[in-house]
Formats: sequence, C-alpha cells, structure tokens
Amino acid sequence: MYAYITRRLLMLIPVLFGVSIFIFVMMRVVPGDVAMTILGTDATPESLAQLRKEFGLNLPLHQQYLNWMGGVLSGDFGESMRSGQAVLPDILSRFTITFELTLLSALISWIIAIPMGIIAAIRHNTKTDFSVRMVSLLGVSVPNFAMATVLILVLALFFSYSPPVGYIGFFEDPLRNLQILILPSLVLGTGMAGAVMRMTRSSVLEILRQDFIRTIRAKGARERVIIFDHALRNAMIPILTIIGMQVGTLLGGAVIIEQIFSLPGLGQLVLTAITQRDFTVVQGSVLFIAFVFVMINLLVDVLYSYLDPRINYK
Repeated sequence: MYAYITRRLLMLIPVLFGVSIFIFVMMRVVPGDVAMTILGTDATPESLAQLRKEFGLNLPLHQQYLNWMGGVLSGDFGESMRSGQAVLPDILSRFTITFELTLLSALISWIIAIPMGIIAAIRHNTKTDFSVRMVSLLGVSVPNFAMATVLILVLALFFSYSPPVGYIGFFEDPLRNLQILILPSLVLGTGMAGAVMRMTRSSVLEILRQDFIRTIRAKGARERVIIFDHALRNAMIPILTIIGMQVGTLLGGAVIIEQIFSLPGLGQLVLTAITQRDFTVVQGSVLFIAFVFVMINLLVDVLYSYLDPRINYK
C-alpha cells in the first residue's frame, strides 16, 4: 500500500508539470495585453514598457515559465498583478470557503441520495422506485444556476427572504456561517444527489441479484444485514468513484453558485482573475486545483482497498 501511494505521489510530478505548461501557454495566447488592461487610458509607451519589465513580461516565454515554476517549487506562487498581494495566501483563504461549501454540499447529497437509492433498489419497479428515478433525473437535468435562481426568487416573493451577502467564518459565528452556506449547499447538494442516487440504485440492485446474496438469504440472515453489511458495502466502489469526481469538481470552484450567492470562494477568485487577465493568480489557482483533484483521486483509490479487501495495491 505504501509503495502504491508513493508511486501515485510521484505521478503528481508529470501531471502538475503538464497542467502548468498548459495554463501558462493558454494565458499567453489569449488576445489582449495585460499591461494595457491594467493601465487603461493612462497607458503610455514608457509606462507599458516599465510595467512589462516589472512583471517580467518582456522576457522570453521559456524564461517567464522557468521563473514562475522556480518560485512555485520554493512555495512562492508570485504576486497578483492587480493587488500586489501574495497569491498563495489568497488561494488558501479562498479555498477554505470553497472547501466548507463543498463539504456541506457533499453531506447533504449523501444524506439524500444514498438512502433513497437503496430504497429504490429494494423496491425495484414499484411506484417508489419510479418516484426516486424521477427525482434523480431532475437533479441531474436541472442546471445548478437555474435551481439557485428559482430558489432565490421563490424565497423572495413568497417568504420575503433574501440570502445573506458576504462570508463569516465558522469559528467566528457558527450560526451565521450556516445561514450563509445552507442555500448554496442545498443547490449543489441536490445536483450532486441526482447522480449519486442513480449510481446507488443501480449498484445496489446489481449486487442484490448476485448468487452470494441468495445464499445469505437462504441461511436466514435478516434483510437489514443483507442490505447494509453485504449489498451496500460491495456496491460502494462505483458510488465512491462518482462521489470523488463530484467533490473534486466542486473543490475546483463552484464558480456560478459562488457568483450568485456572493461567496468569495476559489471559483470567484479564478473568474475575476481571468476577466482581469491576472496571470499569476490564474496560473497559481489552476495548479493548486489540479493538485487537490489528484489528491482526492488518490484518497478514493486508497478507500477502495478498505471497502474491498480483494483489492490489493502492490
């Protein structure tokens, strides 16, 4: 197991290297001049040249890349071209908000999806199963931004309630923090629940049709033991796979939801940096997101062996 984890960690190097090259090149091929964007109408040839020199934009591309990666390897993601602040502390502070939003959304999703998926599998081809499938289809089909917009309109028109604006840390005011995050978490969690519900239903249903389940039933085991100790445990691998992908995606930044609910998370940071052509912020954020996504995939792979002892990483 330890050898496998070590190999996977070593695989981070070429993956992150490829991501760094890709985002570096993409930011340079986007039309427009970042120095001109920053200076605006006050731009003069002298001020443009000075600003490009300050940011290192006058250097050859390979030299710019090497300078940036040299800083990254030493823990310095550079400074924002707009604010002049260090990029890494800003990423970490914004990531805390996105992480909390993702965690709460995932919990809501699991609480809704896994029990309903199990019930649908147990009551296969009944009205309950049909209802669960319809709900899951709606969760998968309706875009998050549409659901968020409708939710805000319904609360405003019928309950005269508007979502709180801004963000307060959990340890500063837990109740206020929950009040701020509950609505965006419900929107994201409902969307996640649709896919998890469908996967739970199909996986549990497939396991319940296996011969070893019939043998366990023939031995007189209780239905609760069959469902939770045998069927669900064996069905968890595909469920865990889709959960890992969804969590990784949300950690990458629920951009639209953060914009709608005015949450200063990582997604909003990246979107703002792209519109302002803030190279260092975009490059550092995307590289950080890639690192988090790969680590989540590694965690999911490790959990596989815990759920199924037959899986042995050597």
